[in-house]
Amino acid sequence: MSKRRLKNKKIRAVAIGSALVTGGALATVLLPSANAAEEKTPEQIMTLCQRAKVLNGKQQSIFDFGGHPIAGPSFASDNCDFVETKFETFDGPAEKASIDFPNCEPNATEPAKVSITWSATAAQGQGKYTVTQQGGGGGLFGALTGSWLKHKGTLDMTVKSATAGDTEQREVPVGKVLHMEFTPKMQRMTGEWRVRIDADPGGFATNPSPEKNFVAPDVVEGPVILPGAAGAPGVVDGSSKPVLTDC
Repeated sequence: MSKRRLKNKKIRAVAIGSALVTGGALATVLLPSANAAEEKTPEQIMTLCQRAKVLNGKQQSIFDFGGHPIAGPSFASDNCDFVETKFETFDGPAEKASIDFPNCEPNATEPAKVSITWSATAAQGQGKYTVTQQGGGGGLFGALTGSWLKHKGTLDMTVKSATAGDTEQREVPVGKVLHMEFTPKMQRMTGEWRVRIDADPGGFATNPSPEKNFVAPDVVEGPVILPGAAGAPGVVDGSSKPVLTDC
């Protein structure tokens, strides 16, 4: 009898232990971890960056991002820096840059000499996140200017677009239509925005919190810029060429 009682007690203890393990496993699944609660989307991280007290080494005012001392928004993080990891140049898409110049008269026998004035515009800043677009104070593209300008032949990132253009003398063969095409030379800067929220020691009514760090990768593109003449704004680097089509 005594042996049987011991066995029963042992089995019961194992059963209770199993129940505790199962309950613990359920609790782990149902309760989100502290790390999961701190996860943010890239767009949320970019908002934290835009509203940083120090953005790319420059002390910000709340008015730089449309804030207000009473109505808000206020600062959302302590520091944000853009760290460049790669820089490259490439040819952008070719585009038609002039009107058509036809030499399609039925009695035409010689090439037509024409003076063609052409122009093309390229956007200065294109990033992955809409929040990086220029705002009243230049936005995050304004913060990128320092990184952007260290590369040869670039324009201040707060300028939304730059142009290229020229007037050329060309000949249009008989039975052809001529227009000019421009291919801009582009550049791409790859990197990441690194946001930091400092640790908070807490106070009478607040709990302490550790330092928090967030990272959002970004790719920013814009045209390669040639210096303008006599202090004029820079112009887009690239190549132009005549394109002939049949009448």
